[in-house]
Amino acid sequence: MKTSFGSDNHSGAHPSVLRALADANQDYQLSYGEDEYSARAADVFRSIFGENAQAFFVFNGTGANVLCLQALTQPYHAIICPETAHINQDECGAPERFTGCKVITTNTEDGKLHPEHIRPLLRGFGFQHHSQPKVISISQVTELGTVYTPEEIKALADLAHEQGMYLHMDGSRLANAAAYLDLPLEAITTRVGVDALSFGGTKNGMLMGESVVLLHPLLAENFLYIRKQSMQLFSKSRFVAAQYLEYLNHGLWLENARHANHMAQYLAKRIHNLPGITITQKVESNAVFAIIPQAARRKLVEKHFFYIWNENTGEVRWMCSFNTRKTHVDVFVNDLKKSLS
Repeated sequence: MKTSFGSDNHSGAHPSVLRALADANQDYQLSYGEDEYSARAADVFRSIFGENAQAFFVFNGTGANVLCLQALTQPYHAIICPETAHINQDECGAPERFTGCKVITTNTEDGKLHPEHIRPLLRGFGFQHHSQPKVISISQVTELGTVYTPEEIKALADLAHEQGMYLHMDGSRLANAAAYLDLPLEAITTRVGVDALSFGGTKNGMLMGESVVLLHPLLAENFLYIRKQSMQLFSKSRFVAAQYLEYLNHGLWLENARHANHMAQYLAKRIHNLPGITITQKVESNAVFAIIPQAARRKLVEKHFFYIWNENTGEVRWMCSFNTRKTHVDVFVNDLKKSLS
């Protein structure tokens, strides 16, 4: 596979991340997060997300989301999210199995929750026969490629806190959102009331590992035990920490995300006026959603891998990444034109 528009996970690791891993592969370091790299990374996370932020490394995005939600809930609680949310559609039921919570979903046109979606679901408080609403979960970027503004996030956080609930953010593509908004990470998380988030890097140039970032000390009180019991504790934690140090300290996260977003914008511009093509969502990150004719879709997918998002409507998802180039997009668009003819 030379190029892929199927997922930003299909890209490899950024060369500077690989160099950081090689540099960390020297001498001896204590294990299980007691190494000097993890200590330095903890300081960096606090500098980015606020002085109360505590970051914990885990193996993957599913682990990050599930453990993050475990830190916020008891098994009798309910988690409210969009129907399209990763925790509902793509975690194979892991959030429900390992938290014990009921996941309650609501439909949205663009993947974004707003208070009017949630208020009708806030019922049964104190009634022993109902799961108790405890978490509002959003994805930033959403699964439809759209981005929440700080004001939209704050409105959700305010609603959650008024009801004694938490706001969780699935931040697997948080860097792309910050790049689109041209804001620091703290401005779209801590400052607007997010309580906990999973912060990913493997979609944006890292090789492995994700992080759970808890923004209040009380939430982190027992998280070490939750992570260990959930089998998500790295022994050689320095290799995750070294990646995050390279990723966060030198602006690599932003550089990569900006490039991926720019490539998606370029792709959208190239296909905007093609006959038979309808772009279905705002292009605010590194994703382009479009409807293309079925015959053209069959021809195109023979040459370029991508996912069919909705078989019924013919909607597809094209993802760009930090190593997508204009030449890749140009070849793809030329093949798309041929498939349409």
